[in-house]
Amino acid sequence: MRPRLAIVPGDPSGIGPELIAKLLAEDGVREAADILLVGDAHLWQRGAAQAGLEIALTTIDEAEVPGFTGLLHLDLATVDADDVRIAEVTVAGGTTSLRCLDKALDLAQAGHVDGVLFAPFNKAAMTAAGLDAEDEHRYMARYLGFTGYHSEINVLDELMTTRVTSHIGLKEVAQNIDGPGIERAIELAHATLARAGKARPHVAVAALNPHAGDNGKFGREEIDVIEPAVKACQARQMNVTGPWPSDTVFLKAKRGEVDAVVTMYHDQGQIAIKLMGFERGVTVAGGLPIPVATPAHGTAFDIAGQGIANVGATRQAFDLLVRMAHTARNEAAA
Repeated sequence: MRPRLAIVPGDPSGIGPELIAKLLAEDGVREAADILLVGDAHLWQRGAAQAGLEIALTTIDEAEVPGFTGLLHLDLATVDADDVRIAEVTVAGGTTSLRCLDKALDLAQAGHVDGVLFAPFNKAAMTAAGLDAEDEHRYMARYLGFTGYHSEINVLDELMTTRVTSHIGLKEVAQNIDGPGIERAIELAHATLARAGKARPHVAVAALNPHAGDNGKFGREEIDVIEPAVKACQARQMNVTGPWPSDTVFLKAKRGEVDAVVTMYHDQGQIAIKLMGFERGVTVAGGLPIPVATPAHGTAFDIAGQGIANVGATRQAFDLLVRMAHTARNEAAA
């Protein structure tokens, strides 16, 4: 059976509605999944107009959602059309982003959809609208009542990256790295790859210091913290290696020698991934009980409304979500 996916338009001031319109026009998309567009009708119509396409919306009410098939639309009234301001950070944009996301998560928790795809949000707009969390990933975990380990995972084609520390200052990284944190990041990368259909994935762990510490000359984190965590995961039969110098580990990844790289801090992986393929990057809400994915780029206010947004990353996010949703459904049925 095809998975059922909820799709959210993202911030209406950016390129999100345009991207979804273009996604729906891509070959094979409507055949790969049953799709429920969640959001105000005028947002989808605006996106189609920006893309120069037509989308025939078949609108249903919430009572008709269970067991839906095909391409359907669940209409919401979250923002007045006159309050949408292209290329501007607005409270209205943040409000509709949160309310549409909430509804998609509600549908997923109720078992009516198998995964959620959202177009780019604007964090400043969401914060102005009441987002009281570090980012949308932590917001989603709290909304779902999920207290387990979760983290943002970045995906480029068949390569995944996750990180031990995330949105903290660089001077705080070393003190926030510990064995359990590294093990959780490895486990998350391994589990997410498995959910995406990868058999026995190879996870590489990046070092913190130059030259992987050079046997302690540039720091002992590799010896005292990272290597023991890698060995602990190896003892649990995970295919994990490292710590590898961070200036060479992505060469191994680019050659296809590893399936995932666990980094120690945000930019250690983000710079490499974005250089390798910014317009194909995907972000996954790793660890959540519901598969959630989004293109890794932002709202792109500089080109919003011009009809020139590249749908590549959105298509990659959709394809990955389809695979993850299939696995999640099979696990639930087992």
